[in-house]
Amino acid sequence: MSNINTINDNSYRIKRTAILGLLTAIAFVVTFICRLPIIPSVPFLDLEFKSAIILIGGFMFGPLSALATTVVVCFIEMFTISSTGIIGCVMNILSTVCFVCPASFIYKRKKTKGNAILAMAVSTVIMAILGIFINAYVMIPIYSAFMPLEQIIQMGKDIVPLITNTF
Repeated sequence: MSNINTINDNSYRIKRTAILGLLTAIAFVVTFICRLPIIPSVPFLDLEFKSAIILIGGFMFGPLSALATTVVVCFIEMFTISSTGIIGCVMNILSTVCFVCPASFIYKRKKTKGNAILAMAVSTVIMAILGIFINAYVMIPIYSAFMPLEQIIQMGKDIVPLITNTF
């Protein structure tokens, strides 16, 4: 009896790995093809649809699968199409994980359409709040090692009007 369970477990793992590999490839291709600048004058702020593909994997297999897929896609992106280097990669991973992992966790509890919508709404708020926190308390200290704080503050002041005038 345990031999049958082992076969079923291995079969599930192989299928899960194959599906996550395909979703990873699709997420990268979608990022490569469909990168839309939110604000054209701020090139590092892109609307990327890879989160939707990664979220499908998270809804199917849980938050750890979403985390793994995010890390792989972001590293591939860093070495191929990104111009932001390791800092951009880390921010990309953090922002994507802040969206897909909470949504996957919430959806895993109760798999309904309404719960999926709730999970994505909650994750959007979490991603926004953590994005502000990460930028304020992680990125500014990193950048302050390379440039004066006044210059960083000025960059923020320059970006805010671009954002508010765009919307």
